[in-house]
Amino acid sequence: MTGLPETNIAPDTHRAVMRWIIAVFYVGAGIAHLAVPDKLLSITPSWVPFAPQVIFLTGLFELAASAALVTKPLRWWAGIAMAIYALCVWPANIKHAIDGVQIPYVTNSWYYHAPRLAFQPVIIWWALYCAHVIDWPWRKQRAS
Repeated sequence: MTGLPETNIAPDTHRAVMRWIIAVFYVGAGIAHLAVPDKLLSITPSWVPFAPQVIFLTGLFELAASAALVTKPLRWWAGIAMAIYALCVWPANIKHAIDGVQIPYVTNSWYYHAPRLAFQPVIIWWALYCAHVIDWPWRKQRAS
C-alpha cells in the first residue's frame, strides 16, 4: 500500500510528472529573470542589496535548479534549494501584489495575485515532495 489515492499511476510516476512540471515553470522564470530583469527589478523589495545582480543570479539559479531536479544525483538538494528559494522570493510576490506593479504577460489583478500568494506554500511543498525530501501527506504506514 502506497498511501496515495487509488490510481493507475505509480507513486514514482506522480513525482516524476510533478518534477517536470515544476522544472518547466522554474525554467520559464529563469528565462524571465535573464531576459527582462528590469521588470523583475520593479517588484524587488528595496531592502534587497545588489538587486540587479540578485535578479541575474536568481535567473541562473532557477535554470540550474531545474536541471538538477530532473537528474537523480542532485535531485534531493535541488528540491531543498527550490523550496528555500520559493520562500525567499515570497516578499517580491507580496510587493508585486500590494504595489500593483505591471509586468508583461501577467495580469495585474487580485484574481491573479491572491491565488499566486496563497499557492506559494504549495510550491514549497511541491519542490520538497517531487525531490523525495518529504512524503507528506502520503506517508508510508509502519507495520505494527
